[in-house]
Amino acid sequence: MNTRPLIVLTLGLCLGAGQAASATNATPKPQNKTNTAQAAKAKPAAPVKSMTKAEKIAAFKKLVAELGKVPKSCQLKGKNLWGKVQVVTSFPDFKVKKVSSFPDLKVKWVSSFPDSCGTWKNVTSFPDFKIQWVTSFPDFSIQEVTSFPGVN
Repeated sequence: MNTRPLIVLTLGLCLGAGQAASATNATPKPQNKTNTAQAAKAKPAAPVKSMTKAEKIAAFKKLVAELGKVPKSCQLKGKNLWGKVQVVTSFPDFKVKKVSSFPDLKVKWVSSFPDSCGTWKNVTSFPDFKIQWVTSFPDFSIQEVTSFPGVN
């Protein structure tokens, strides 16, 4: 698998498009004479130091945290955000914060058939995923609803 586009995308979003282009050794090609004159007058982009693997991972994690917490696919960390849920006090799959407005996910608690995005069934054993209620630094926030669960 070629990871170069992912790294270029990550660099482009973290560093800015001009620096990402210089980091990938790509030079934009002018389209016409006006652009050629502008390109000749423009200052070259500052060289970007190569990032270590740890710096790349940290930049990618920061990027993911800034993007939306719950994607439209309703999956996070490889787990579906519907199904049987166990509330725990330690070692959760997700740290969740309850909010009254602007949630990342709207959740409807059901007693059977938690088979669509945002429908959760509370269980004490054999969960699909585990959550821990927190007040700060959540993985995502939820709002409990009685209708229309899912991602905003």
